[in-house]
Amino acid sequence: MQDNKTTIEQFYQAFANKNAAAMRACYSEDIAFSDPAFGLLQGNEVGDMWEMLLSRATDLVVEAQEPITDDDEYYTVEWMAHYTFSATGNKVHNKVKSYLRMRDGIIIEHSDAFHFHKWCSMALGWKGWWLGWTGYMQKKVQNQSRKLLMKYREKKYQDGRIG
Repeated sequence: MQDNKTTIEQFYQAFANKNAAAMRACYSEDIAFSDPAFGLLQGNEVGDMWEMLLSRATDLVVEAQEPITDDDEYYTVEWMAHYTFSATGNKVHNKVKSYLRMRDGIIIEHSDAFHFHKWCSMALGWKGWWLGWTGYMQKKVQNQSRKLLMKYREKKYQDGRIG
């Protein structure tokens, strides 16, 4: 059985190396993921999300701290992502806290939390600053993110690639 902490470290190293396949290998097949930008995703949607995001990342830098746990089942990881938001060309420096649930060396639940208004302000500029604190803007971002993911998945599976 692989050590939970080792799996988490491998996940964030793969993230820093833009290796979506290695990230996907750290997840269970029925992974549940959530964050403010996508909402709830499950199963292959999660790996496809990372694959889509990394395929667009031209200047991504990920810096993760060491995983912390009290009970060897639930872990937290604080990490920072520096990148250019592709839709606007704006620079983003997003501070994120991940909550991970582990079982037998595999991530079975993953939730990312970050200050949505700050992220929105950096990514979307003045519109994000003005409306980023509203539920309306978060729903709009989630809908747009999900549409992009659906298009990505349609093309991926239409082309015969398997996730």
